[in-house]
Amino acid sequence: MIYGLTLIILGILAVPSLLLSKKPNAKELLDKITPYQGWIGLIFCIWGIWGIISAVLNLGMLGSFPIWWITWIAVSVITAVLGFLLGYGMIQDMLLSKNEEAMKKGEALRAKLAPLQGKFGVAAIGLGIWAIISSIMFMG
Repeated sequence: MIYGLTLIILGILAVPSLLLSKKPNAKELLDKITPYQGWIGLIFCIWGIWGIISAVLNLGMLGSFPIWWITWIAVSVITAVLGFLLGYGMIQDMLLSKNEEAMKKGEALRAKLAPLQGKFGVAAIGLGIWAIISSIMFMG
């Protein structure tokens, strides 16, 4: 359930225009969060990568709980991707700046993913809702 809630928050951060169209007064909240976006993104990226590793290590659950496992891996991938996009500046400064080749690869990956940020954000919101529902239904 925590993954679902955090994914919804991450999706809202990735698509602020969606939130602002529904709640114009949300701009104040988004303005408060913006300075921390890099750290938030970095943390979510690491959390998503950890989720992917955990899901792969628990591949046996695919046979017992296929819907839940597929949800787990999908949530983890979207979390890692959006975390990477939102925290790219921080990731670049902390991890990639020491290696020129890693910096080029990171920028190339960001260039491929950035145009899809809005779609990933909307998918994150929907998948977050599904993750909450599935955790109640299947792990209840």
